[in-house]
Amino acid sequence: MNDFQEIADRVEIEALRGDFTDAAMMRDRARLAALFTPDGVLRMPNVPVELIGREEIRTGGERLQSQWDFFVQNSHPGTIRIDGDTATGRTYIQEIARLLDGRSGLNFAIYHDTYRRTPEGWKFAERVYEVRYVDTTPLGGSAPGPDAAHDSGKAGDAVRAPGAGEADASATGAADDFAAPASAERLDRAIAALRANGFTAELLDDAAAARARIKDLIPEGAGVFTGASETLRLSGVAEDIEAGDRYQAIRPRVLKMDRATESDQIRRLAAAPDVFVASVAAITETGSLVIASASGSQLPASAGGAARAIWVVGAQKVVPDLSTALRRVEEHSLPLETARAQAIYGQPSAVNRLLVLNAEPQPGRGTVLLLREAIGF
Repeated sequence: MNDFQEIADRVEIEALRGDFTDAAMMRDRARLAALFTPDGVLRMPNVPVELIGREEIRTGGERLQSQWDFFVQNSHPGTIRIDGDTATGRTYIQEIARLLDGRSGLNFAIYHDTYRRTPEGWKFAERVYEVRYVDTTPLGGSAPGPDAAHDSGKAGDAVRAPGAGEADASATGAADDFAAPASAERLDRAIAALRANGFTAELLDDAAAARARIKDLIPEGAGVFTGASETLRLSGVAEDIEAGDRYQAIRPRVLKMDRATESDQIRRLAAAPDVFVASVAAITETGSLVIASASGSQLPASAGGAARAIWVVGAQKVVPDLSTALRRVEEHSLPLETARAQAIYGQPSAVNRLLVLNAEPQPGRGTVLLLREAIGF
């Protein structure tokens, strides 16, 4: 390889590393995933996270970014060593971030990289993120914008070092911990209570397991209505159902219909599908499901209109009792959903309707897939 080729390779690898930071800052997860080889790996052992392949990198990144209030990453070039069609290198990182639950911090890290030459140019074969320094002192600043004001004292109360006091806090159901996954013991209690109340309840490791399980649970050709849900979007469940031809997906069909002239047909399609797939705002350790809605359009299917219902639920949604569940809806879920609705529709959300499912009287109708990881609101 001549000197000019090596110079060109170095320039392209530097551009690749710059594109990664830009895609992360712009929250362009599809572009970020495309910077990896098809079998590329993004590892973050300190989190811990391991994402293999472009699809996992995209959906995993979306799960992470859904928790941000703001995020800033600065990258500084390190070494590059080229060996034919492969190369290794390091990138030095400084980041500041605040999560939607109030936690914030500053960290310094290193990306240990392996690059591979492909017909599309140089790509990441592997990025391993090594944290060297973390400071969880509350950040005093905020992201500009109408929704960016933060009470610094309040935010400070919410911030703690990762894992500090987690067991005690999760047991109290305090507002500051509505984003924290429940302990294994609490998840087991919720599963047992759901089963005692007539639900089919399964405890799965993560969103990938839920995606695979749903394919087992829903027969090909079934009419499936997917509820509007960050959990379904971030997990990839919504895309699996709505984008393929395995099922008769109702939501894409409804979105193309005229709400003024076809409202009755829309209502019937949403209320009584073969299968309804959604999430919930909370699950109590006594085995109840709590669902909040602004319009109520998705509640009939959950309540009994659908022949079968499947709810995919993150571990952070398990709470001790109904009163804590209602507080989670008002103090945690509603502000996050309002921010999402404001960005998409230009108006806030509201808890206009609440549905509490205390039991499932029809054996086999209602299935809860409870995950060990946190996902969604």
